[in-house]
Amino acid sequence: MSRRHSLKQLVKNVTSDTFEDAALAVFRWQAASNFIYREYLTHLNCHPESVQSLTQVPFMPIGFFKKHIVLTESPVVRTVFESSGTTGVQTGRHHVADLDWYTEISINIFEQTYGPLSNCHLLALLPSYLERNNSSLVYMVQQFIAQTRSPVSGFFLHNVDELLKTLKNFAQNPDGRTVLLWGVTFALLDLAESDKRKDLEYLRNIPGLVVMETGGMKGRRREMLREEVHEVLTGAFGVNAIHSEYGMTELLSQSYSQGDGIFDASTTMRVLLRDINDPRAVYDKPAPGLRYGGINVVDLANLDSCSFIETQDLGRFVGESSQRFEVIGRFDNSDVRGCNLLI
Repeated sequence: MSRRHSLKQLVKNVTSDTFEDAALAVFRWQAASNFIYREYLTHLNCHPESVQSLTQVPFMPIGFFKKHIVLTESPVVRTVFESSGTTGVQTGRHHVADLDWYTEISINIFEQTYGPLSNCHLLALLPSYLERNNSSLVYMVQQFIAQTRSPVSGFFLHNVDELLKTLKNFAQNPDGRTVLLWGVTFALLDLAESDKRKDLEYLRNIPGLVVMETGGMKGRRREMLREEVHEVLTGAFGVNAIHSEYGMTELLSQSYSQGDGIFDASTTMRVLLRDINDPRAVYDKPAPGLRYGGINVVDLANLDSCSFIETQDLGRFVGESSQRFEVIGRFDNSDVRGCNLLI
C-alpha cells in the first residue's frame, strides 16, 4: 500500500479525536514529498521531526498558489482550478490530481450538515463563476446537482425568470424535498433588490427553503457587512437565516454556516488563528487576549497539494470551542477573492 493511499484512508476515517495525529502524519509526508512546501520549510529552518503539534506546523502563505505549482510528489494533474479576481489581479491556481476525491469529500461534508442530496432540489445562481470554465465552485455544485437526481436542479445564468417560475412551482406544489437556492452574494442581492422583488413573496410558502450565499461581490457592488447583507436577503426571501459556505479554490474542503455567519468546521478541515502581529504565534483554541487573528486552515483533503494554508482572512473563535469560527474580514491590501466571505 502506497503512503498516499494509507493517508487517504486515514483522512476518510478521521474524527475530531484523531484529527491532530492525522494532520501531523500528512505534514511529515508533505514536508518530505512536496518540493515547494519543503523549500519553504527549509527557509524557515523548520525541522519536521521536531514538530509535535498543529500549532508548531508552518502554514504556507496562500499566495504561493499564484506563483508556483504546488504538488506533493508528481501526480498526474487532471484539472487546474483557478480563483476569481478583479481585472489585473494574479489569481491562484490549484492543480488537482484526483477529482473523484474532491467530489467524495465535498459531498460527504455537505451531507453531514444537510442530509442526503437526494432529498434536495438545488438551484444555483452563480453567474460570474459559470462564465469561467475553471471554477472549483461550479465543479462542486455540478456534482451536487447530479446527486440530487432532480429534473429541476440546475444552473441559472441569465434566465432569472425561469428560476422564479421554478421557485413559484415549489411554493404551490411542495414535494417534501428541501429547496436549496445557492448563489454568489452579489447575484442574490441583485435579485433581492430588483424590480422582480414582488415575485419573491411566494417564497415564504416554500417549506424549509434554504438560501445559501457563497460570498463574493466580484467588483459588481460595494462591499457590505455580513449583517447588512443577511438583513436584505432574509427580508427578500422570507427566511429566518441565511446559510453560508466557506471555501476557496486552494482548498478541497468546505465548512458551512446555518446562520449568523458562524461556521462549524467540517470533518476534514480545522481553523487555527495566528497573531496578526506575530504570525509564528498560532492558536488552536480560544485564548486570553485573542479576540481575532489571521485564519490558518488545515485541509486534510489537500493531500496532493498542501494541507496547511495561511489565508488572508481574519476570523475569531466562537464560544469555547475551536471548531466554531466566524470570518470577520480580510487583511488590508489583500486581493479581493471570489469565494471569500464579506468584509
